[in-house]
Amino acid sequence: MRLNKAVASAIFSSTLLAGSACAQDEPAAESSTTVAKPTFTPTTLKAPFLEQFTDDWDSRWTPSHAKKEDSKTAEDWAYVGEWAVEEPSVLPGMIGDKGLVVKNPAAHHAISAKFPKTIDNKGKTLVVQYEVKLQNGLECGGAYMKLLQDNKALHAEEFSNASPYVIMFGPDKCGATNKVHFIFKHKNPKTGEYEEKHLKSPPVAKTAKVSTLYTLIVKPDNTFEMLVDNASMKNGSLLEDFSPSVIPEKEIDDKDDKKPEDWVDQARIPDPDAKKPDDWDEDEPFEIVDEDATKPDDWLEDEPTSIPDPEAEKPEDWDDEEDGDWIPPTVPNPKCEEASGCGKWEPPMKKNPKYKGKWTPEYIDNPAYKGVWAPRKIPNPDYFEDKTPANFEPMGAIGFEIWTMQKDILFDNIYIGHSVEDAAAFRKETWDVKRPAEDAAEAASKPKLEDKPKSPMDLVFKDDPVKYVKEKLELFITIAKKDPVEAIRFLPEVAGGIGVAVVTVLALLIGAIGLGSSSAAPSKEDIKKTAEKVKEKVVEAKDQAVDAASSGVETAKAEVNKRTTRSSGAAE
Repeated sequence: MRLNKAVASAIFSSTLLAGSACAQDEPAAESSTTVAKPTFTPTTLKAPFLEQFTDDWDSRWTPSHAKKEDSKTAEDWAYVGEWAVEEPSVLPGMIGDKGLVVKNPAAHHAISAKFPKTIDNKGKTLVVQYEVKLQNGLECGGAYMKLLQDNKALHAEEFSNASPYVIMFGPDKCGATNKVHFIFKHKNPKTGEYEEKHLKSPPVAKTAKVSTLYTLIVKPDNTFEMLVDNASMKNGSLLEDFSPSVIPEKEIDDKDDKKPEDWVDQARIPDPDAKKPDDWDEDEPFEIVDEDATKPDDWLEDEPTSIPDPEAEKPEDWDDEEDGDWIPPTVPNPKCEEASGCGKWEPPMKKNPKYKGKWTPEYIDNPAYKGVWAPRKIPNPDYFEDKTPANFEPMGAIGFEIWTMQKDILFDNIYIGHSVEDAAAFRKETWDVKRPAEDAAEAASKPKLEDKPKSPMDLVFKDDPVKYVKEKLELFITIAKKDPVEAIRFLPEVAGGIGVAVVTVLALLIGAIGLGSSSAAPSKEDIKKTAEKVKEKVVEAKDQAVDAASSGVETAKAEVNKRTTRSSGAAE
């Protein structure tokens, strides 16, 4: 038994070294460590509007009790959804960090906060940034914000879908809709009317339960950039990437222009000079009988293609007087399967070489073709130029006016200002420090994989080196007890790590001790022959050890399982 342990220890050490050598190019597996949660500390940064929902939050935010503009009755579409400021209950990432939380599912929510003073970004960069935490995911609902137009009609308790806004920004998902909105309202300098401009091809919203950071940057040169979790997801121009376009077309179609009656817009026509050839016979069929075909010698013309089912039995409840004579169902005649066919033989059809089909003249370019008609262009009376659409209307408040099927949507760390650097500094104080803790908590909450894989052949060294070596070694010994040579052939990575000498000792040990419990001890001549045979196979196996994991092991996997199962069955 002492020798057994020594050999096993040598095998374990050698295989571990071999596995380490094979995996030296692989990145080391990260250890699962718990990330310590930071404690919330209010920022000292300043901005035109900066909100962390501290204890005095309700002095700034006012829930709306208005009805939606399209309400049908006094009860319908009222903003009855409740709000609260609290710490997250799902995957919290910072101690004492509170956010604004939607408390009711399937309800309309509206709340707003006035800015300390009007935000006017004319000639300045505008930065909008905030966190969204979907504690119950998001199947159907919005989590976007609105920057409201500064005007005297802005009454917080009457904030609704009808309140004029300047920018709408944030995630929205329901059915086929899944995007991060960026909509701005543009004032027509000619008519004074406002029109929504929607971003084309917006990025997809994230629906994870960890905090997601949404950032919008609009520069005075009319360029913009949208970031999600500090990664750039979309950039472009206010003049080029929105629909309808900010600037109308200079020219439009003349609606009074009509296509002339003699306008020819058919580009190609049948050749009027073409004539059907004299030998063109349109009556020739596509297929004709193959007159050269002969009936096969084994064709059973007197045999029917189907016969009564000889195994069918008349139902016990069959009444001949009421149901009529019982007729067994038919089945294909088995004699026909053995021959070329049954029943009356008829020659097959073949393609008619004379077939040409219906004659049609070839098409030629139409000499009278004038091209595709289009109405003439006239100057657009509504045309205007606006080279500075980034100079948004002054903004006086922020509001969340949403409907959602999921409750506990949390908003936090809102920055609205003009400094990209300050917004980044704010992110580093907040999202950057809480998100790692949330990710760690999410990883810890995921279901753990089975402790033991379905098969040792599925193990990967870098995932768990100790388990890899232990399971591979046990499998190697199990096979080696039946056939040492087969063990080396199917697990060359183990044999290669063990080395010639250790495998020889193992073979002798298995022969002398492992099998000695159930049979007579082998002779010295048998041991010598076995050792020589093992040595030859080990030399061959060591050459295969480098690529065993990618080729040899996979090729032998099925065979190992089959042999192991067969051996176990025999033992039982």
